[in-house]
Amino acid sequence: MRPVTDRHKVSRAKLAYLIDATAAPVCIIAPISSWAAAVSSYVEGEDGFSIFIKAIPYNFYALLTIVMMVGLTVMKIEFGSMRVHEKNAIKGDLYTTPDRPFANMENKSIKETKGKVIDLVIPVLILVVCCVIGMIYTGGFFNGTDFITAFSQCSASEGLAIGSFFGLLATMILYSARRVLSFKECMDCVPEGFQAMVPAILILTFAWTLKTMTDHLGAADFVANAMSSSADGLMNLLPAIIFLVGCFLAFATGTSWGTFGILIPIVVAVFENSNPELMIISISACMAGAVCGDHCSPISDTTIMSSAGAQCNHVNHVSTQLPYAMTAAAVSFVTYIIAGFTQTAWISLPIGIVLMLAVLLIIRKRHGAKDMAES
Repeated sequence: MRPVTDRHKVSRAKLAYLIDATAAPVCIIAPISSWAAAVSSYVEGEDGFSIFIKAIPYNFYALLTIVMMVGLTVMKIEFGSMRVHEKNAIKGDLYTTPDRPFANMENKSIKETKGKVIDLVIPVLILVVCCVIGMIYTGGFFNGTDFITAFSQCSASEGLAIGSFFGLLATMILYSARRVLSFKECMDCVPEGFQAMVPAILILTFAWTLKTMTDHLGAADFVANAMSSSADGLMNLLPAIIFLVGCFLAFATGTSWGTFGILIPIVVAVFENSNPELMIISISACMAGAVCGDHCSPISDTTIMSSAGAQCNHVNHVSTQLPYAMTAAAVSFVTYIIAGFTQTAWISLPIGIVLMLAVLLIIRKRHGAKDMAES
């Protein structure tokens, strides 16, 4: 998408945000994903997959982030430091800062080929199918285990590696058969792909090192003990509190999956024998908070991969995305307060969507008045 967004004068910071906003927030509401399998595995003694399905309408941060992204695009709203990047992009400066990541990659000429849209769509579909088959294979599906059980107990890393290998192999066969790329050209792309990923891998390595340090300092245990000791008397407000705790924990550790593993068992233990509906809302609040913190964290793998994919300076991506993520988080927090008392998505979710659109309209009106004052 980089050549497309470059032609339409979309800044690299905005492209990185769009990638990030359609990554984790979409994965956390997708039933057929390794994220659903991870969440389901943390719910012991319950049908984790069915709980995940019921929690989707309450995953306000993910849903409202998607609403916000569409609203920003349709209403042409920019705010915070992203506004500066977008204004400069219209003038031809896609980066704003002197830093030009992957400049050597950009200078390579792009040759016109016989490629069609199907040459992009078919490999992506093959990759998705191969990854799903790879995951259920590691879960024992072909040994007699049913699909849902195989998916919930699969090894996501192993399944994705298997699926990626066969997806790459099928793509090379497709391109060679259609004479889009020769076999030699396909193989030449492999080392170039590794070379493009080296900066992201280095950042991830340092991020995981920092995450391990915070784990050894006991930050996760401290948060878990604080949550379990303060649950009494705050039942209706607990989803909103869990959302904030999930945000803080995922931001500090840079991992949403680790946050699931810490908070979801606590939530199940608090609510499973008292209020099943509030348990589902709280589990969803845990997932939403984890994705929000992961979204904002500079040491998160999804944040790093988004900036690498957009070939955007990582610090620029974090600083420009933060106001957008915090806006969605603030509306989600209010919506979780409402959900804690109403305990139905039919009321809380529409209110959350209306609140999000209202906030965007207020921001648009404010910046419109500011532009008129500057002119």
